[in-house]
Amino acid sequence: MSDAAGSALGRFRNLLGGKTDSVPQPVEVSASTDELRQALSLLRDYEASGIGWFWSSDGEGRITYISQEAIQRLGRTREELLGQPVQSLFILERDEEDTVERTLPLILSARKTFVDLPVRAALDDAEVWWSISGRPQFASDGTFCGYRGNGTDVTATRQSQKDASRLAQYDSLTGLANRHRMGKRLGATLTAYRTAKRSCAVMMIDLDRFKQVNDTLGHLAGDELLKQVAQRLQRVVTEKNCEIGRLGGDEFQIMLPDLDDRGRLGEIAKTIITMVSQPYQIDGSRCVIGASVGIAIAPYDGINSEELVRSADLALYASKGGGRGQFRFYSSDLHSEAERRRQIEEDLRDALGQDQMYLAYQPIVDTRTNKVVSLEALSRWEHPEMGPISPGIFIPIAEEANLIGALGDWTLRQACADAVRWPGTARVSVNVSAAQFANPGFSALVAQALATSGLPPERLELELTESIFLGDQAATEEMFNALKLLGVRLALDDFGTGYSSLAYLQHAPFDKIKIDKAFIRGVTQEGNRNGAIIASIVSLAEALGMETTAEGIEAHDELDAMRRLRVGQIQGFIYAAAVGFDDVCDAMMNGDWKIEPSGPSRYRPERRTVLRKVGLIHEDHRYDATMRNLSRSGCMVEGLLDVPVGTQFVVDFGEGQLAVAVVRRSAGATQGLEFEIPLVDDGAGGLCTRHRVSPYVMAQAGMPVGAPAAGQYPVQLGQGGAMTLSLPKFGQLDPRLKASRAA
Repeated sequence: MSDAAGSALGRFRNLLGGKTDSVPQPVEVSASTDELRQALSLLRDYEASGIGWFWSSDGEGRITYISQEAIQRLGRTREELLGQPVQSLFILERDEEDTVERTLPLILSARKTFVDLPVRAALDDAEVWWSISGRPQFASDGTFCGYRGNGTDVTATRQSQKDASRLAQYDSLTGLANRHRMGKRLGATLTAYRTAKRSCAVMMIDLDRFKQVNDTLGHLAGDELLKQVAQRLQRVVTEKNCEIGRLGGDEFQIMLPDLDDRGRLGEIAKTIITMVSQPYQIDGSRCVIGASVGIAIAPYDGINSEELVRSADLALYASKGGGRGQFRFYSSDLHSEAERRRQIEEDLRDALGQDQMYLAYQPIVDTRTNKVVSLEALSRWEHPEMGPISPGIFIPIAEEANLIGALGDWTLRQACADAVRWPGTARVSVNVSAAQFANPGFSALVAQALATSGLPPERLELELTESIFLGDQAATEEMFNALKLLGVRLALDDFGTGYSSLAYLQHAPFDKIKIDKAFIRGVTQEGNRNGAIIASIVSLAEALGMETTAEGIEAHDELDAMRRLRVGQIQGFIYAAAVGFDDVCDAMMNGDWKIEPSGPSRYRPERRTVLRKVGLIHEDHRYDATMRNLSRSGCMVEGLLDVPVGTQFVVDFGEGQLAVAVVRRSAGATQGLEFEIPLVDDGAGGLCTRHRVSPYVMAQAGMPVGAPAAGQYPVQLGQGGAMTLSLPKFGQLDPRLKASRAA
């Protein structure tokens, strides 16, 4: 055997883990040589087949041999690779799913045997995966000589596994993370964040009116709509490390790590609601849906994923119950609120049969003459135990419980019967839900109500919203024709809040447009564009021969603006709130009802009147007080005596909500406070602090991890170092005196 041949044979014997035999065995020289030549041939054929390749390194981890197949796959030359570290053959960076690659340097340094270790080839222009094995080699004296091993291409297998893994973790329809992945990642994130004392927010999103689109346009259209919603969410939510998932049906979830700013979360939620509510084009049909959002934040609203998701679900339930198209933050009050809503739903089924429902009427007044031309019928519910229940509460519940049709039909019949009985010829306006309008027998119900009551058709005005246009177009036009044949009037309610009103006005036979109050707010402010929008709506209505009504007018400056803009009719507190039937009859005794406007001279943002217990913290003392009203910038409290102007307090609203405030006005036991940081919208028409005290900080004071109730704020957290106790600086009003004064 030549030296070269011997060298090659020895090399391959080493690759197979054998030992070089320096002393020939004369008895079986021929047989051993044939076997080794055959083995060498097999190994070369194996390399040439592309099935696998071989590699070896020296004791310092430098490459001493690598098969031509691997060299060609890497696009390098043998000379470039020999002498390089073994790790240079692979990309050792990883993502969250490829953790095994980081173990290779550890294994090599530990000189351990490894088998079928997946690694990515060091290529920039392609993704190639190998499965490599290696066994350490040692000399007879125990000296480490390097590694010998082999590798195979597993790119196709790896891709198949990756595809299967993706199918298991991502929604096949939208490409978003599925319920399994969202739950797994949220759980892992919260576990890690609890140790690091970091926060994480979760948003639950439910689509409003999606079922109606799915039922009318079909499941394929519903699937396409879900895809477009997912795309919009991905464009809107771009926070760092966030993840968006579809949990199933029309329910989505968003995880927002390291975000507990409720001002920012509220902005994101409002943007989501606005973007999702924009119109969609589905197979030539125009669709409009909405979205409701519930928000919970760890660790304030839950420590683990189960608690946090439950809190976000309760907030979502509350947002849908508040009228849809809203967002809500979780609060502990939502547990009792959810139970109250459940009770209301049960009792609402019996309310009509037990004569608990009645109608109130809000006047709609002619702008020029101040005469009432119409009255809008508004449902009211006097619960035998809970007292008056707001329509803002029971109407959404009626919609969810499929009771809105029965409630709407009763309202129609009762309004017609009442309008016949009051003096004069003022019309009655009745709101019609999309569910009522979609009923093929609705026009017959209207005809029956008119015939039974004897009300002339021209005195009945049906108020419709754009949601009626989501149904079958032919059926919608047929219903319009049937109603106009009866002679009733039609009004488009909440005009401007939808997105297709101009297209609807081309064909729908409306007699009136009602301008939504959202365009009224701010109309008198300099630089506000609402006035120009209202002027355009009025011009459009005049060109189409329609009347206009502005809703929600409360102040004289708003009324003056509506008159300048030629709005024909006004509805709002500037003239009157909704009144009972008997009051309507008394006011219209002479046939006409003329109302002089009465209200503030200028519109001012609402200052919420509240009666709420709060804590006022000053130095090392906490005082109990009653908050009388609240705005973004401050509040009025009562309970402390003779507090100097300029005194600084920390206001404890409960549940970890603390606000630094300064006394700006003080008179006796009443103080006006200005907040250092303005409050933010809580999504429910109320206000909340932008941030809360972390439960982890509370835990340092010996309290359990969780959101504390009002009065549980440990005063010592506000003190630096050792706390020196002092006497209270302010006296408190005796609760008995407050009670007697209130009486």
